[in-house]
Amino acid sequence: GKDIVQFAKTLGISHSEIDKKVCATKSGGSGSKYGEYAIETDNNSTGGNGKVAVCGGQNTSNSNGSTGQQFLRDFVKGSLEDGSKNWPTSKHKAGTPASETNDNAKAVAGDLTKLTSDEKTIVA
Repeated sequence: GKDIVQFAKTLGISHSEIDKKVCATKSGGSGSKYGEYAIETDNNSTGGNGKVAVCGGQNTSNSNGSTGQQFLRDFVKGSLEDGSKNWPTSKHKAGTPASETNDNAKAVAGDLTKLTSDEKTIVA
């Protein structure tokens, strides 16, 4: 957990354009709000808070969540804290997505594989 936190901080400082390609939250529901990173997922479509603890989580709430898209640096701050929470697996309270073994590690790795060759070289 602490390694991914350090990696994200370095990436956010040195290469913020790449930071925005990893763990980008998605909007959903009938509103235009995005998933908001938190210590646990609380994201019911009705009455949910739009909180997600999974990298790249989609908001299913109609009214709650983040007004802007969140990225890797926000994921680290809102969900991982100092690296002691939600790594490699997220914590679930209600709604979607449910926690799956290593879900955050897989989501971060998946986003990293989608980077361009030049971006992968920078990250490496």
